Amino acid sequence: MVITYHGNGCFRIQSGPLSLLVDPQNARMKPDIFIKTLVPWPPKGEEDARGITGPGEYEQKGVRIWGFPVREESDTKFLKTMYVVEMEELRLAFLGHLSSAPNRDAFEEFGEIDILFVPAGGKPFLSPEAAAKLVKQLSPTIAIPSFAKSPKEFAKELGQGAAEPADKLTIKKKDLPPSGPKAVILREI
Repeated sequence: MVITYHGNGCFRIQSGPLSLLVDPQNARMKPDIFIKTLVPWPPKGEEDARGITGPGEYEQKGVRIWGFPVREESDTKFLKTMYVVEMEELRLAFLGHLSSAPNRDAFEEFGEIDILFVPAGGKPFLSPEAAAKLVKQLSPTIAIPSFAKSPKEFAKELGQGAAEPADKLTIKKKDLPPSGPKAVILREI
């Protein structure tokens, strides 16, 4: 699995020829599957069969996806959703556009998370401190910040002052660090 960062909350997860895109920023990226953590509510326009845009349980092209509503932050105009994605024996969790940490019950069904993508850029998202606290609560093996103006500040909050940005993360289940959480900072490409 190869993970690349495309700015804001957009990540591409490549598994062989299959690509999953989280929060695509434009239509040029052409993934096999995409998920959106923030959508207008009620939905407008035509549905794209490749897209997942809300709570529920899905399976597409061998990838299992669970969407969980962020009730505290959704309203009559927008729906926010967190996702757990299972592919290549790894469980990835995308917290999307969170502005504040949900109550602990919101994560009950997440299960054990290998890689957590957490918005850590400060207002209107979680502060690096709040994001690090949430990471410690969820205990993933790897934590990757999104929307981060200063991703090194997030790494520092996790107790890792020397986290250097990488262009991509290439990982398999057997390659996971023995203990976590470990911050991985991805450079926008």
